[in-house]
Amino acid sequence: MDIRCGTDIIEVQRIKNAIEKLENKFLNEVYTKKEIEYCESKKVKKFEHYAARFAAKEAILKAISPLLKSKYDLTWLDMEILNDKEGRPYVKLNNKKISKNVEIDISLSHIKDYAVANCVAKV
Repeated sequence: MDIRCGTDIIEVQRIKNAIEKLENKFLNEVYTKKEIEYCESKKVKKFEHYAARFAAKEAILKAISPLLKSKYDLTWLDMEILNDKEGRPYVKLNNKKISKNVEIDISLSHIKDYAVANCVAKV
């Protein structure tokens, strides 16, 4: 088993622009229902939370890319970033082919202009 890492940073404004321009098309292609509910509950800071989850999904792809035969083996919706009871983020992989071979630890952070995610994956 290998240990792999992935990191991504994104401007919050890029995600805000995509959501405002493409609305539900973007949201429903990138985020699960639970992720949308969580981010929308954050009201004024919702775009920071959307951006952090986008960065998390990019970081995950970077970490587990050796497992993927093609970039289409894993969709945005196959990766779900949720929070436990204490508010700590965790990854739920909804793709059975990938999830049985991977363990992921994720960390997210965001401020007004940027969101960043870092993950460590056992593959």
